[in-house]
Amino acid sequence: MDIKEILQSPIVRHLGSAVILAAAGYLAVRLIMTVVRKALERSKLEKAAHSLITSLIRAGLYLILGLSVASALGIDVTGVVALASVLTLALSLALQNMVANVIGGFIILYTHPFRSGDYVEIANQSGTVTEINMTYTMLSTPDNKLVCIPNSNVTAAQIVNYSAAETRRVSIDVSASYDAPTQKVIDALALAGTVDSVLLEPAPQAVVTAYGDSAISYSLRVWVKTADYWDVHFAVMQRVKQIFDEQGIEMTYPHLNVHLEK
Repeated sequence: MDIKEILQSPIVRHLGSAVILAAAGYLAVRLIMTVVRKALERSKLEKAAHSLITSLIRAGLYLILGLSVASALGIDVTGVVALASVLTLALSLALQNMVANVIGGFIILYTHPFRSGDYVEIANQSGTVTEINMTYTMLSTPDNKLVCIPNSNVTAAQIVNYSAAETRRVSIDVSASYDAPTQKVIDALALAGTVDSVLLEPAPQAVVTAYGDSAISYSLRVWVKTADYWDVHFAVMQRVKQIFDEQGIEMTYPHLNVHLEK
């Protein structure tokens, strides 16, 4: 058999077509994924969800490309699809947790319980949402730890989103001696609440909350922009002690007075 006959043989023609299709398909997938990424960047969809969407689209495109190459090689794709269906079912049973996580990712994208950059608490873990991929939601903690929570756990857990609203209330609870007039303590707390970044509407509020065994409990409540929460919280905490010391107001602690009779 000479070279011409070899080149014209069905096997070589199928192989050549498959190689060309694979190369063209690979380039097409790269191009489509570039378009998808740019479209996602321009969309209003959360950045944390981009990796999940791109991963699923990429997997689907490569699956289609693989079936097309198999067909070009003369392989009966119908049988391959049937076999793939059986294998998919078997894998889904074996990888139930992974499937549940993928479904959980779609639920998160649909319900939007949080957005990229939000500070949240999920399953007793707190941090800033950085990414939602096919199986995990990524949180970055204030001390720079990366926490990966399975998406199925996220959808089943209670989610506290501290960044959802534009404003938050800072509440500072303190106690003062019964010897200090309540109005004096309330005025001192109101003065302590006049720090930078505190909003005037709703107005700051200082109130009596409880009468304890050895002290009166008070609460100072001020409203701030969400981004300023911790700065204001720490500033007010420091200012309360400073003003109490200046005005001679005693912060009490649990104690027991014992009276002995002679």
